[in-house]
Amino acid sequence: MSLLAIQSDALGYGDQRVLGPVSLDIRAGEHLILLGKSGCGKSTLLNHIYSENRSECALIPQGLGLVECLSVFHNVYMGRLPRYTVLHNIRNLIRPAQARVAEVQPLLERLGLADKCFSLVADLSGGQQQRVAVARALFQDAPVLLADEPVSALDGPEADRVMSLLGQNFSTAVITLHDVDRALRYGQRIIAIQNGELVLDQPSGRLTASALNEFY
Repeated sequence: MSLLAIQSDALGYGDQRVLGPVSLDIRAGEHLILLGKSGCGKSTLLNHIYSENRSECALIPQGLGLVECLSVFHNVYMGRLPRYTVLHNIRNLIRPAQARVAEVQPLLERLGLADKCFSLVADLSGGQQQRVAVARALFQDAPVLLADEPVSALDGPEADRVMSLLGQNFSTAVITLHDVDRALRYGQRIIAIQNGELVLDQPSGRLTASALNEFY
């Protein structure tokens, strides 16, 4: 069953065409991986999907979108800002409610950030910041995950742990990756982008790493 449908003659920034035409159905319950060289249009497509379906999607952007002068807790909590009143959110900014801290802390523990709850994001390493962005997406608890290189700053075992965690918590996901082996392990469907076009759309079980390397 199609969950999200993307139809566009061209995608890009301003007058600059990056990708198109695009015809893409994202089915409920599938993990879709976008592959291709840097600048090929993966992020453009991901951001377009998000702009058209904000209420249904949790986004991990490539730039992470964190507020560095705030704590890890507050950055994760922002995943649920729309669920609470403005007054509740202001109070929580000044003095975090124990109930909200109790909701966030287990996610931080699963991501190896248990002791960083009230650390400033600016004081964290790149890998730790990336895991904060992952925690925020998990905390948002949206039906669909959109993630742009969500493990690029993590080493192999840590990257696999985070990918597994995302897979367990989001039944439907669209993720951009550069690692073809990881794409085959965690993706059910692979789309490759080349020269501004979607040139491959296949179940991962039909593909090999060597076949996908040509897109890099």
